[in-house]
Amino acid sequence: MTFMAASPTSDLDPIADSSRDYDRIAKAIDFIVASRPHHPSLEDVAAHVALSPFHLQRLFKRWAGVSPKQFMSYLTLAHAKKVMRGSASVLDATFEVGLSGPSRLHDLFVTHQAMTPGEYKEHGRDLVIRHGLHDTPFGRALILSTERGVCGIDFIDGSDKAAFETAQAEWPLSRLVEDQAATATIAKQIFGASAKQKPLRLLMKGTNFQVQVWSALMRIPAGNIVSYGDIAKAIGSPAASRAVGEALAHNLIAYVVPCHRVLRATGLFKSYKWAPVRRHALLAWEAAQTGQ
Repeated sequence: MTFMAASPTSDLDPIADSSRDYDRIAKAIDFIVASRPHHPSLEDVAAHVALSPFHLQRLFKRWAGVSPKQFMSYLTLAHAKKVMRGSASVLDATFEVGLSGPSRLHDLFVTHQAMTPGEYKEHGRDLVIRHGLHDTPFGRALILSTERGVCGIDFIDGSDKAAFETAQAEWPLSRLVEDQAATATIAKQIFGASAKQKPLRLLMKGTNFQVQVWSALMRIPAGNIVSYGDIAKAIGSPAASRAVGEALAHNLIAYVVPCHRVLRATGLFKSYKWAPVRRHALLAWEAAQTGQ
């Protein structure tokens, strides 16, 4: 099987522009987090990313819609704890109304189905998976899709080839077909600016418990943060916090299945499958969009 790189994206594509912005913002976030005890100034952060304070200000405004100072406030432990205190009741409420609602960014309505036990046991044998590489507001991503729905979104920090090899290892008995046009439609549906979109279908590969956890994650409104314990209680297994954490680690569909919104009860931003700096960026960006 041959791996094919994506075609260059037009310079006029706003998502590609956001993706390029993200590279510098991620570098700025790393610096802010590392320097937090010293309260870095705008000038300090700008110097670290080789920009003038004016251009850094414009970069954040363009990408997140808020100033660097406001954005930095979303990256604090105090902010995370404050949001967590009010999110458990929000999670309870969203369980009553289902997966859709105005809390979803862009009114994205998500439907999902799990692989059958037989399909799960067979590791997706004979499944045809179309794949493509795309720019997103949070960096480059590999999108995987089947006739039954999206089965993978993997943010890429290394090489495109390594990301593809990871996908092959996750779906060893499936047939992966490069189809940039098909996955471009999905990328636009998930990360585009249009508010009127058709439902997004997902195909989940996991145990019954894992699928139950992932389904619960999709009920967490954007801008909210919950704990492992909140999710465990929501699915009726209050003692299963550790198992919830393991399910998060096996999530194959970044962003849409928002494991970035689940933190330890302390509110600390610990490890994240798609890099801790991206978790900071995702949470702060969502907070900026929702005014949290």
